[in-house]
Amino acid sequence: MSLTTPTTTEIYTNLIAQIEAAIGQTVPILPKAFVRVLAKALSGVFILLYKYGGWMFLQIFVQTASIRTTSILGKTFSPLVFWGRLVGIGDPVPATGAELEITISVITQSGSIPSGTLLLGASNGVTYALLGTVTLNDSVITAQVRAVADQAGGGGLGAIGNLEVGSVVYFSSTPANVAKNTVVSGIVNTASDSESETAYRQRVLDKFQKRPQGGAYADYEEWAEEAPGIINAYPYTGDPGEVNVYLEATPESSGSADGIPTAAQLAAALDLIELDVDGLATRRPAGTRVFTFPISRVGFDVTVIGISPVSDLDTVRDDIETALNEYFSTIEPYISGLSVPPRRDTITRTQMSAIVEDITTAANATFSALLFVLEGGSGTLGEYTMGEGERAKMSNIIFL
Repeated sequence: MSLTTPTTTEIYTNLIAQIEAAIGQTVPILPKAFVRVLAKALSGVFILLYKYGGWMFLQIFVQTASIRTTSILGKTFSPLVFWGRLVGIGDPVPATGAELEITISVITQSGSIPSGTLLLGASNGVTYALLGTVTLNDSVITAQVRAVADQAGGGGLGAIGNLEVGSVVYFSSTPANVAKNTVVSGIVNTASDSESETAYRQRVLDKFQKRPQGGAYADYEEWAEEAPGIINAYPYTGDPGEVNVYLEATPESSGSADGIPTAAQLAAALDLIELDVDGLATRRPAGTRVFTFPISRVGFDVTVIGISPVSDLDTVRDDIETALNEYFSTIEPYISGLSVPPRRDTITRTQMSAIVEDITTAANATFSALLFVLEGGSGTLGEYTMGEGERAKMSNIIFL
């Protein structure tokens, strides 16, 4: 049975009809008639109950629970975050602040700059604060700053505070004996934005759908992803009594644009799977031997042929490249019993052509064809399915 919330007018009309039926006569049509005024007031009350009841119903499902905070009977909470805490993943990951190393040119080697002195990023307008007092005892001084404020009122947190080496950061009020401008000479901490609602909701859903089961694939995935920098783990059954776990790391933590984890990250994940307590592995099932391996990146060359006619060809090409990169990033191995449907392990020319067609159609243009091959290969493909531990990437895109 489908439940449809009525409108205020429908409730009002229904109340009038019921009152007329109960008293056996027609209610006067004058807007100020007592019964009509009463019906107006009651319809407002009833519509609130309908809407509140509907909202409450949505909160019992992770897919529709609201992440916004609400206050009920003195309790302030976020329904989605409560689900996250209940299932054991905690709150959304908060934004972090950028910390930079800067070089200060000293004019006169005397005095010091107090901790907390403010500087501004020339390119991003973010305010940075000096960490620690700096003594001016050399011609060039190295110091550290942290992002503390921004124009959007975010306290300087998030990727907005990141700057590249060589960027200019200048004193908002230049201290004596130093040059106004400083230069970023190193990155101490790369900031990241807070976790999005979509990403957090997906984590909660994944946790519900992949409950720990005492040595099932979901357990190896959860244990391995506790390692710093590891974002994806793909476990497979190896030789009898063995489990092979392929790991993907963040580019920032691994130093690899392809997310290939370091030897230290592979060892850290293995340690977490083993979780040695007093010489005994307390997580993995007894008698199981576990190996951790890096993922392998499978590169593809994509060719888009005959985009025409279009006034801003460069923008269309950029949009196509961005969209296809996003498509490739969603492709991952499908592991029965672990992966959540729908399957996303196969790259197809049909899907890529549909993406390109959406972009060209929006630009009132057309394209002739799309081809893709393995990186450096020659034979065109119709589709490609990821194998054990493989992740996809678009190595090159060519427009003809």
